[in-house]
Amino acid sequence: SFRQSNAWRGGSPVVKLQQLRYIWEVAHHDLNVSATAQSLFTSQPGISKQIRLLEDELGVEIFARSGKHLTHVTPAGDVILDLAGEMLRKADSIKRVAQEFSDETAGTLSIATTHTQARYVLPEVIKRFMAQYPDVALAMKQGTPPQVAQMAADGEVDFVIATEALNQFASLITLPCYRWNRCVVVPEGHPLVSLTHCSLEAIAEHPIVTYTTGFTGRSKLDEAFSDRGLIPRVVFTAVDSDVIKTYVRLGLGVGLIAGMAYDPELDADLIKIDVSHLFASSVTSVGFRKGSFLRGYMHDFINELAPHLGKEVVQEALSRAKLTDRIALYEGIELPEH
Repeated sequence: SFRQSNAWRGGSPVVKLQQLRYIWEVAHHDLNVSATAQSLFTSQPGISKQIRLLEDELGVEIFARSGKHLTHVTPAGDVILDLAGEMLRKADSIKRVAQEFSDETAGTLSIATTHTQARYVLPEVIKRFMAQYPDVALAMKQGTPPQVAQMAADGEVDFVIATEALNQFASLITLPCYRWNRCVVVPEGHPLVSLTHCSLEAIAEHPIVTYTTGFTGRSKLDEAFSDRGLIPRVVFTAVDSDVIKTYVRLGLGVGLIAGMAYDPELDADLIKIDVSHLFASSVTSVGFRKGSFLRGYMHDFINELAPHLGKEVVQEALSRAKLTDRIALYEGIELPEH
């Protein structure tokens, strides 16, 4: 049982920022205190002790236990963890402000994105950025669109770059970077190569190899076939464009991939057929949490990724802090194509 907290004794509970970081990290390491200790380069007993001290101070359990093991987050813990996350992000923003005025060219930048963006779009962007800011340590995490969007929503990364799922998180400001569309890839001699006009009906006659549902604009592909009353025979799906191309080479079927994922040199053995007229274009966006303080080099990274997103435009979006405003900001602006 808990000892009477400072609040009940007439005082105010004393909460340390380190304790909030511990409970936040434990919750985001599947309640595994050992793994949390390793990630924070500290001891497991030290984390357990600080969590207990915080619970004693507050007079409530944050984590339920079975013996020495944490089993789940309590209802009170859910609320406390949400507030802890906000406080930790505010503390991080304070550090960023200080860093911006002490050294404008050094710091960290973390990005969460999908395979297609990491493999085909970001390398040149990051190359130019790192040449300009060699003292910025850059970290990249990859995952599904919902996973990477969640990372940004939770404050685990500074930016998320993806095509799907960003609009599902109300805590994110989302700004459009560029449009892209699809292409067909087939081996030489495939029947589609000889057609003067490639149609959805012609594609649907062949087995299809493409992206897993929820990845790389797959929804646009499904909608196009559905609108024409066609049921494509999708025989193989993957999240990785390179994997899709590998199985096209093996003869499994017609590859439907993002146009930017075709490399004229590396994929010279495959024929690329432009089918952008058959599908609605997709838009890749960059997202970051509302209320974020973006350092100067962070603005420059966004501008490197999307030249139309200058600092003034991003700051305007931050000041409005409403996802719906992103539409008004970009009416009439021609997004670049990838």
